Amino acid sequence: MPNSILTLLLCNLRDVFGEIDPARRRAAIDDIFDDDAVFYDPNGGIYRGRDEIDRIAGAIKATHPDFRYQPVAPPGGGGRWRSGPVAGNPGEPPAYAGTDFVIARDGKLAAVYLFFDELP
Repeated sequence: MPNSILTLLLCNLRDVFGEIDPARRRAAIDDIFDDDAVFYDPNGGIYRGRDEIDRIAGAIKATHPDFRYQPVAPPGGGGRWRSGPVAGNPGEPPAYAGTDFVIARDGKLAAVYLFFDELP
């Protein structure tokens, strides 16, 4: 059964870019990404295929292993999220935030476009 856009966005956030365990991250990538999927990083990186998406997701997570991604609002045209320390105060502002826009094909992610949002 194909995944919904909401499921894909949430799994990408939590189980791919938010996952510290390499085996669980890879299993999620294999489950929700097309073989030829592309991840577009706003810093100029273009990562093609599951292996490259796995590599960059692991590298990004390694820079802040204690951060947790949290959806900000239900996806309308994209998935808005924020990230910050898990152990932080509940009212603490996020370290950064972004919006993911995706293209899905047959219930899998074909492309993910990441945009960073300005923080207040």
